[in-house]
Amino acid sequence: MSAPSCAAPAASQAGRPAGRPRARWARTLRRLFSRRIVLASAVVLLLTVAAAVFYPMLTSADPGDMNIGMRLQPPSWTYWAGSDELGRDVMLRIVYGARYSLMIGFFTALGAVVLGTLLGMLAGYFRRLDAPLMRLVDAMMAFPDILLGIALVSILGASLWNVILALVIVYTPRVARVVRASTLVLRELLFVDAAKALGVRTPMILWRHILPNLLSPVLVQVTFIFAYAILAEAGLSFLGVGVPPEIPTWGTMITGSLQYADQAFWTILAPGIAIVLTALSLQLLGDGVRDLLDPKLKQKS
Repeated sequence: MSAPSCAAPAASQAGRPAGRPRARWARTLRRLFSRRIVLASAVVLLLTVAAAVFYPMLTSADPGDMNIGMRLQPPSWTYWAGSDELGRDVMLRIVYGARYSLMIGFFTALGAVVLGTLLGMLAGYFRRLDAPLMRLVDAMMAFPDILLGIALVSILGASLWNVILALVIVYTPRVARVVRASTLVLRELLFVDAAKALGVRTPMILWRHILPNLLSPVLVQVTFIFAYAILAEAGLSFLGVGVPPEIPTWGTMITGSLQYADQAFWTILAPGIAIVLTALSLQLLGDGVRDLLDPKLKQKS
């Protein structure tokens, strides 16, 4: 009779390690999405990404197909967001353009975080490198983002990847300053001193002890820079120095339809709403992640 009672606790204990990570993740997600505005932002982003990835697989329509006889048509059941000056479906172009706009935002955030984290860690950990690296960062941040982006794209040339490279350079200093400030605090803590006393090499200290503690501020910066990059690409395209017009990003769609705004406002309104919703959702999601990782900020707010 005692065998089953002994086996049950053993089975439950054996199942705990597998269940704990799931419970921890579920608890974290519940805390993150406890605010409805953060949940709504995540849903908007999920729908945008899903539409950009899967919708082109479900249709054979080409966003570049022109129908001059149906140019500048208002929104209808045929054209949900109307048609542009060449008779192209605005909604279809928005969905396809989401691929390029999200790609620009993603790779800009990825590149800026990688370079900014590297510069910030070097400046914060090595005292000799702090002054020269931070003076370089300060010099770059002295220029407004859009002006520095215009200058870099003018030098590199107007192409999709050159715009991404220019925006990476523009937003790297933001990450570098945040990472450097956190590294200055971390390098003085006891666990770093203990690692040095044990003879752990500097690259291993940076990799195993400093970098994991930088993930929280860096993760928040990812969401913000993602949104900034989408807005900056639209601004560069609006000024005529961004992505080439044949690539249907949301910014190039607005730029190409400016001269028809008084006749067909929907050609600008639809991609503009897409930009605003995506950027706002990223910002709100970033606020939610920040509050989750640093509850003190939530209490102050």
